[in-house]
Amino acid sequence: MSTLHEADAVKLIFSLFSSDSPLIDRVVNELQDMFGPTDKISPWLVFDRTRYYEREMGWPLHRRFISFQRLIDPGEIVDIKLGAVGLEDKYTRDGRRLINIDPGYISLERLVLTTGKNYTHRIYLSKGVYADLTLVFNKGSFRPLEWTYKDYSDPSTVAYFNDERERYKRSLRGVDI
Repeated sequence: MSTLHEADAVKLIFSLFSSDSPLIDRVVNELQDMFGPTDKISPWLVFDRTRYYEREMGWPLHRRFISFQRLIDPGEIVDIKLGAVGLEDKYTRDGRRLINIDPGYISLERLVLTTGKNYTHRIYLSKGVYADLTLVFNKGSFRPLEWTYKDYSDPSTVAYFNDERERYKRSLRGVDI
């Protein structure tokens, strides 16, 4: 018989992309107001693995990943996703989003993203939010799965999240980053 216990705290991350780079910086500041200081902000990246968002958001798309110093209870991710949707709505013009804001988290075992779209590998959480198991940690590295988005399967992105996992491990031990 298993013994139930609360989950460990996890590292909050966001993916932000937009054709408007200054807007990404503005939203990073708003997220800092909501969740406290960032732990790390990625360099500017080009979001070019798909043109799915071009009609809605324009082109080219710029991206940043961010993480926060404060760890969260993984159960908070639903309300965090709802807050992200609210921020996207704030920056919607003529029915078109100007920015995509995707929260998720890193644990020792996995990277989970949140979405409002159901699919076979996604688990319903609540309030219209699904968990998307995006990367799993195995044999010393995060590994993509057959359904992992191509940009998250990219070796440079995997390396970035491996580094974030190491930062998370140190924070669990109380070691300054």
